This record gives sequence, C-alpha cells and structure tokens, in this order.
Amino acid sequence: MFKYRFKASSVHFLASLPIALISLIIVFFVWYPQPLYAATGVTKIFLMVLGIDIVLGPLLTFIIYKPKKKTLKFDLLVIVLLQLSAFIYGFYHVYDGRPTWIAYNIDRFELIKNNEIDTRKLLEALPQYQKVSNSGVQYVAAIIPTDDREISQQILFDEISYGIAPSQRPELYQPLNVADTEIISRAKDFEDLYEYNNKAEVDNIFSKYPHADSFLPLKANAIDMTVLIDKESGEVIEIVDLRPW
Repeated sequence: MFKYRFKASSVHFLASLPIALISLIIVFFVWYPQPLYAATGVTKIFLMVLGIDIVLGPLLTFIIYKPKKKTLKFDLLVIVLLQLSAFIYGFYHVYDGRPTWIAYNIDRFELIKNNEIDTRKLLEALPQYQKVSNSGVQYVAAIIPTDDREISQQILFDEISYGIAPSQRPELYQPLNVADTEIISRAKDFEDLYEYNNKAEVDNIFSKYPHADSFLPLKANAIDMTVLIDKESGEVIEIVDLRPW
C-alpha cells in the first residue's frame, strides 16, 4: 500500500511543481525584484503559499490514496480543488500587495504597494498614473501643491488623521525629474551609510556603482533600504539592501 501511495503523491508533486516554479519566477523576478522582496517581507508569505501548493496537496494524496477505493477519483478531485483554491487565494494576495510605485516625498522615497494606493481622486491623476503596471515598479514624485492652501491642508489632515501619505495619492504624482533639484539638495553623503551598515558591505556596493555618490532612504513596510543617487544629475542609480538610518 505504501508503494502505491508514494507513487500517487509523487505524481501529484511533479504535477504541482511547474506551477510553483512559474509563480516563483513571476513573484521574485517581476513583481518583487531584488531587493524589494526583502523590503516588503513577502518571502515568508509566498513560501507558505508554495508550501500549500507543493507539500499539502501531495501529502493529502498520500494519506487518502487506495487503488481500489470507490470514491478515489472524487477524493482526488476534492484535494486538487482545495489545493488550487488555497493557492489562488494566496497568490492573489501576493499580487495585490506587490510594489507598484516608488514615490519621492520631501526627503525620501516611499515604497507604495498596490493595496496601499488611495483611489479616491484617481481620475484627477495624470493618465499615466491612473493604472499600475503588472511588470514592475515605477518611480514618481509626489508633489504637494503649494498654490492652493485648502488642498494642501486637506492632504496634511488626511495624513495625520487617516495615515494617508502624499506618496499614496496618484493625483499628486509627477514625473520624477520634476523633483531633480530637490533630490540633489536632499541627497545624503554616501559616507553616512557607514554609520548604519558594515563597512565591507558599503564598500562592496560602492565598487559596484561608482557613479553613485549620495543616497536617499527608501521607506518600506518591512525593511527600509537605500536609493543610490548621482548627486550631479539627481539620477536614481539603484536600490540596494543597506540601512539608510
């Protein structure tokens, strides 16, 4: 009996494996490219989803499989449906929480996930910011209007009262180069990273990105990271896994 159960669960495992591999590529190379999967803390959640897909289903098949069981086909169908339902549910939540915008706001960048976007005034946003991309994050600048005191006060009120940051509001989004002058003036000296990180790690990053001579923090929900900047042009060079503060 063990032989038949092992064979059945192995077949189930091999059938589940391609789905797991494809979803892994999508999550870690498209939706959460390095180092954003660490910044968002998605790794543990997604590994739980994969565990359901490639472990729980085959395990249940191993437990219930009996070659001559009358209800075997029905039982296997139920297991597959449960497995797919659980996987789709988890995979959707990973999709819904994917990073969509990296918004510059005053003195830092902020990582905005799809489910954090404030959509109340979405139609007031520029056309290119009314929809999010399914293939990675985009840089923007969240610009608070200074010529309308009522609007700026409402934005401040929403942030204090409801926790809705300007970086979550697409109607404030502008191309990142609009903020180049401010980014240059706010960028911190590269050497400041030594205070919060191992010297060897900082030197290694510095050698990989010789054009980066300054940085700004990237605020994220799990781990804050560092955005490397070319201070002469204000150009964003790369996001790296270094602590900015």
